[in-house]
Amino acid sequence: MEALIPVINKLQDVFNTVGADVIQLPQIAVVGTQSSGKSSVLESLVGRDLLPRGTGVVTRRPLILQPSTWTPGTSGRATRMIFTDFEEIRQEIENETDRISGSNKGISDDPIHLKIFSPHVLNLTLVDLPGITKDIEVQIRELILKHISNPNCIILAVTAANTDMATSEALKVAREVDTDGRRTLAVVTKLDLMDAGTDAMDVLMGRVIPVKLGLIGKPVADAVRDEHAFLQKKYPSLANRNGTKYLSKTLNRLLMHHIRDCLPGLKTRLNVLAAQYQALLGSYGEPVDDQSATLLQLITKFAAEYCNTIEGTAKYIETTEL
Repeated sequence: MEALIPVINKLQDVFNTVGADVIQLPQIAVVGTQSSGKSSVLESLVGRDLLPRGTGVVTRRPLILQPSTWTPGTSGRATRMIFTDFEEIRQEIENETDRISGSNKGISDDPIHLKIFSPHVLNLTLVDLPGITKDIEVQIRELILKHISNPNCIILAVTAANTDMATSEALKVAREVDTDGRRTLAVVTKLDLMDAGTDAMDVLMGRVIPVKLGLIGKPVADAVRDEHAFLQKKYPSLANRNGTKYLSKTLNRLLMHHIRDCLPGLKTRLNVLAAQYQALLGSYGEPVDDQSATLLQLITKFAAEYCNTIEGTAKYIETTEL
């Protein structure tokens, strides 16, 4: 079943190449406010700092991130670039964002595609969406809803532990399209930045946020070792069910099961589309082998029809125009 995710990633590549958005593929959309720690969650899953940083709205185009344990092949489109320096990746994301969205606060739905090949990651398909902000709330909200309205999309709602969970913007948006929380997984970040004397035990136990796919906590700590040490100290009974490693495995498992459930519908949809386009292709006639002869036939036919119209012997004569 592990091979299902790379298959979906290949389908994603095909549809991106032909520019078609006619089928809704299973994926994980990451939703959160600007200061929720969304970028840190994504980078921890990849194991590298690669996303642009700054004030204001930094993510202004959807970023389709595909961590993969595969090694990149030698074939591919000429426009595909391969980087080994993560600083260059960050710069390229910024350049691509400015190229389409401009250098101001422009938002675009045209996604950036990034594949990370590493033996230390699990196969995933993540869509990093712009952070929810008051500045351009309507544009960003519409963009987020467009992606998470896909019934084949798992929503990863990121909320900081040092904010009010009951008013979480990420969960509020998720509930608009997933009212019963069946395809929402909540991630609570910044566990180590909570006020002294407080903890997130009730939240991590699922007593505060009603989501069916579960809830996973994550501190700010960069290293996995430091993260585990914090969880063991602060939440010893929940340490094994929180943190980056558990989050990565959970997302991988959820996506595989989700793809398996969506597969029959996807197969039917692909077969219908293939039949439709095959019929359309057939309506164009046989391939043209001799272009000169075909052109001569068309000119001769046109000339004959023209003469018939003038002489009044044509089968269909237009009477409303000269």
